[in-house]
Amino acid sequence: MAEAAPQLPKTMSAMLLTGHGDVDKLQYRQDVVTPRPGPGQVLVQVTATAKNNTDRKAREGLYPTKGKEEVTSFAMGGSPTLTFPRIQGADIAGRVVAVGEGVDVSRIGERGLLDFNIYADERRDINLTPDYYGHGADGGYAEYVVVPADQFHHVPNPKLQDAELASMGMCSYQTAYHMMTSANISAGERVLVTGASGGVGTALIQLCRIVGAIPYAVSQLDKADALLALGAEAVIDRGDLATFVERVLAETSGKPIDAVMDLVGGQMTDLFIDTMIVDMQGRSRYPRLSIAGASGGNISEMMWTRIYLYQVQIFGVSHGTREEAEQLIEWIRSGALKPVLHGAFKLSDLHNAERYFVNRDSNYLGKIVIVPDAQWETHGAPFALATAEEQGL
Repeated sequence: MAEAAPQLPKTMSAMLLTGHGDVDKLQYRQDVVTPRPGPGQVLVQVTATAKNNTDRKAREGLYPTKGKEEVTSFAMGGSPTLTFPRIQGADIAGRVVAVGEGVDVSRIGERGLLDFNIYADERRDINLTPDYYGHGADGGYAEYVVVPADQFHHVPNPKLQDAELASMGMCSYQTAYHMMTSANISAGERVLVTGASGGVGTALIQLCRIVGAIPYAVSQLDKADALLALGAEAVIDRGDLATFVERVLAETSGKPIDAVMDLVGGQMTDLFIDTMIVDMQGRSRYPRLSIAGASGGNISEMMWTRIYLYQVQIFGVSHGTREEAEQLIEWIRSGALKPVLHGAFKLSDLHNAERYFVNRDSNYLGKIVIVPDAQWETHGAPFALATAEEQGL
């Protein structure tokens, strides 16, 4: 039987995804039954949930694995786990307000961050069929959510506001770290980070510095100052594709990139490979490409002879492992990782948050978070963006 703080409401506000499609498939309701924790679970009162691109892609069915026109959800474990209605939102920060059987009641009141994965088994070193809260189970676009007690990690760091903590969620940071561990990034290596201004990109820059690698960021130059302050060695604009490799090598003093952390794909993939194989003399390790996104296009054209003759190692990455999540939590607790929070939206204004995310301007850096309306004054208002009218939405 669950132990709970008194007076938990019978119903709550939540944003329900009712099917694949545009933002009209997201319906704000104030009569959703408040969940109760089962054995080994905790009930979290949500204070902030970071917005991720996977929310949009799952909503629109943009995870084809067979044909490029296929409309499907993220379904790596066999049958699809995204059923409707579903509450999205993976990167959840909040406070424990009730515990299920087998969970110590002393956890009530803890502020924490969710490891967003729905793990298929107890293995700590591998995650072959990744699914996540907000997709295979309800997530944080609500006032309350039930999650496994051992995946809601206590983060008492008083220097972090809840919105900042949510912006460091595992969907971005664990993906970034798994890109690096898959490619076995080590100290001193030159790492090209594509899509560097987004959540995964800004995480990669910080994580490279933590392990001693040297990150080179691909982004718009008007974001250079912020990315350099975050730890980028240099910022390279994609600009004229004919000169891209030359401009990267100008920043590395002619030395090849050791590994590429790619979130872009499309026509850029071949150029990213060029930055690694331009000079194979003196290399101590194979060139490596980790890819965890395809914002620049889902189809890349490249010559396989170049891949195998130059021995380029390619790693496909989605999510990560329990071990990686726990390491990241330690770095967050200690302050080694810093939040990159762009701004906040109310939960009831999620439609505009989705539009803003897709049409973000050159000032966008890091993450936006979604805050339940009841928590807005405390956890959202200090980070509020301009009104919808001012944004032109």
